[in-house]
Amino acid sequence: MYDKQNGTIWIGKSGDKKVCIYPGMANRHGMICGATGTGKTITLKVMAESFSDMGVPVFLADVKGDLAGFCMPGKDSEDMQNRIARFGLSEAGFSYDSYPANFWDVYGEKGMPLRTTISEMGPLLLSRILGINDTQADVLSIIFKIADDNNMLLIDTKDLKAILNYVADHNKEYAAEYGNVARQSVNAIIRSIVALEGEGADSFFGEPALSITDWMIQNSGKGTIQVLDCQKLIGKPNMYATFLLWMMSELFETLPEVGDPEKPKMVFFFDEAHMLFNDAPKALMSKIEQVVKLIRSKGVGIYFVTQNPRDIPDPILAQLGNKIEHALHAYTPAEQKAVKAAAMSFRENPEFDTYDTILNLGTGEALVSVLDEKGVPTVVEKTSILPPQSLMGPIDDATRDSEIKTSMLYSRYNDFFDRDSAYEFLQRNQSLNDGGEGVSAQAAQAPAQAAQPNAQTKPAKVDKNSMEYKTKKAAQSTAKTAAGTVGREVGKTMGSAIGGKFGKTLGGNIGASLGRNVLGVFFKN
Repeated sequence: MYDKQNGTIWIGKSGDKKVCIYPGMANRHGMICGATGTGKTITLKVMAESFSDMGVPVFLADVKGDLAGFCMPGKDSEDMQNRIARFGLSEAGFSYDSYPANFWDVYGEKGMPLRTTISEMGPLLLSRILGINDTQADVLSIIFKIADDNNMLLIDTKDLKAILNYVADHNKEYAAEYGNVARQSVNAIIRSIVALEGEGADSFFGEPALSITDWMIQNSGKGTIQVLDCQKLIGKPNMYATFLLWMMSELFETLPEVGDPEKPKMVFFFDEAHMLFNDAPKALMSKIEQVVKLIRSKGVGIYFVTQNPRDIPDPILAQLGNKIEHALHAYTPAEQKAVKAAAMSFRENPEFDTYDTILNLGTGEALVSVLDEKGVPTVVEKTSILPPQSLMGPIDDATRDSEIKTSMLYSRYNDFFDRDSAYEFLQRNQSLNDGGEGVSAQAAQAPAQAAQPNAQTKPAKVDKNSMEYKTKKAAQSTAKTAAGTVGREVGKTMGSAIGGKFGKTLGGNIGASLGRNVLGVFFKN
């Protein structure tokens, strides 16, 4: 609950003392840990509502489907009345309230479709999501480099498969500059892409791609809560973890430096955080550590939600200043060791034994240590967590559908479009190489479609005044050979300057075609 009087995030009480997080320290990150059923979800909701009341946008992953209730005010009950009275919330201005929320779903089933492009994902994260080995990951990096050098967009999986096959077929042309691209490695990568398409990658990779800045909005003074439904996505651990890391990277690369703001610009809650770190290669772990360390200077706070602190690597754990620990179990020696490690991470309170307290916390209770106004960790406090103001639990399908379709972002992200990219480029290039007469009406429309990404690809009618028709006629002229030779050399020169090997090849073909066309028309007239 946002304590307007003190300007703090009030999360619970320790006896008569309020336990709060200071907004100026909220972007120093944090964690919410505890065994299943100990109250992590309620703590997350109370914190998210407080940030929203402060005008801070929030993102959270809804793994179990029980966080969608933000959009509805809470319901009164005897239990709620008891909790309101116990905390003295009536005097503090507590009331049931709803919060502005947008619902998202990678698969477009329980929220607006959430997409990104292959290029934006990058070879490092894509290698993880594909589950390929180091050699294949190196090949993938080469493919991205070739695409970048030749100004080709990699938007969806068909783009990636097209350029993989092209480079493998023309390996000798690229080996000296980029290194060998073995067909065996390419085939392995393509098999992984096809498998990923079966998990829904064809929905995830495409346009319109999400712009993170669209999440940093307010509604009636409250920060909008972006809820990603992960009930289906969580079944694909690699994709879920890579997606979360991609979002952190996007924020890091997009937002400007702000230093230490009075309050965060945005706060992220990552549920089931252990999936982000499981089996992560060294290079990927270095990337995660870098983002977590530096993103706070962009005004972004990250809160990891997981069952045990040991799920979070030590270099990351050391960056988490605000810690909320619900009850843990210790039935085995390994679990006892983990609880001791969790207890030792807190600044000791002489009034109780931290280890024993963690084992005996009730539902809705937690050990809490936050950063004070000077950035120093406070002594750990046994805390009873406040109740949320919005609805606890899921919402019905009709309510969800209404919330999705009335969102201001619905018209921007709901409709898929497919503009010209690597796949279309290579299709046209192959058509030209096959005889110079394969320039289709669709290819003729490509420049206009590239300039207008929302345009749908539609075949155009060819009339006798079109360039395609004249090109075919000119090809019948006996002068086409000489003109084609001159045009090809000019086209190669221009294409090489613009787009490397692909540009040179395509430029030569187009130049030859134009040369034959111009001279053919001249003789015809």
